[in-house]
Amino acid sequence: MTRAVTIRPDAEAEFEAAAVWYEKQRAGLGLQFLVAVDRAIQHVRTWPHTGVPVEGLASDLDVRRLAVSKFPYHVAYMANDDAVHILAVAHDHRRPGYWRHRTGSA
Repeated sequence: MTRAVTIRPDAEAEFEAAAVWYEKQRAGLGLQFLVAVDRAIQHVRTWPHTGVPVEGLASDLDVRRLAVSKFPYHVAYMANDDAVHILAVAHDHRRPGYWRHRTGSA
């Protein structure tokens, strides 16, 4: 089953800013980043339980993360039967967990 995808505006701003940064480093790299993020989102849209559960949140929340291929980023998301909600497109090492408040419980 393929679910609808919602992306928080702050998550969208994060990955757009990262794409701009990558593009400044090398022409075409920003587009590669956007494609990699899109692939990760499409993956969790179809197979939402393949992401790694995020620990340290309320036990009733099924928040997961999936690595973005070839980049040090991950997509943090929550899924239900109808949709996947993208909470963050976060760097793996900068400001860990800064987006946890976006779940509504942390």
